[in-house]
Amino acid sequence: MDDTHMGIDFGAKLAGTTAVAMVRDGALRLWQSEKGKDADSWLLYLIAELQPKVIFLDAPLSLPKVYAREAFTTASDFFYRQADREVQAMSPMFIGGLTARAIKLRTQLAAQGIAVLETYPSQANRLLFPHLQGYKKSLAALPTYAGALQGLLSCPLPIPPANWHQVDAILAWNSSYRHLHHQAILYGDPKEGVVIV
Repeated sequence: MDDTHMGIDFGAKLAGTTAVAMVRDGALRLWQSEKGKDADSWLLYLIAELQPKVIFLDAPLSLPKVYAREAFTTASDFFYRQADREVQAMSPMFIGGLTARAIKLRTQLAAQGIAVLETYPSQANRLLFPHLQGYKKSLAALPTYAGALQGLLSCPLPIPPANWHQVDAILAWNSSYRHLHHQAILYGDPKEGVVIV
């Protein structure tokens, strides 16, 4: 049972939508930030307490390559990275504040020796549960997803997810598990930014 990996659904700073999944005492446990409180401070505190070695984060960790590695041309993509297009994700530029917070978090944690890798739970859902309906659309679908997740996981999930943020945290953690066991799919250009699912 790997208790060194953490999955995070990274939400808006004060929205109470940042959720974390990590193995503790042989089971996958869930944590979630509180609405109105600083999710970044809470997350840094939780990471210091749980001591993961690798974090799989649901947020962009780089910008389109045009901003760092090539001259501007009319063909330059100013909005999307190759990985964003491959997994049908939002532009890191559109969610600029969240992207900046995620890159800052990655930098802070790298200084502590903690690796932060990018994942995308929506793509994991498409890969793992193409037969299920209602993902992020209705709370009524949560029990079906909780059952499907339990069947997928290598460890027990004693408390089922209470919302879609927690489902995404579990999917982020599962991407880390897949990566650890050489089952993950990598999307994008390594020189620009890779999404691991």
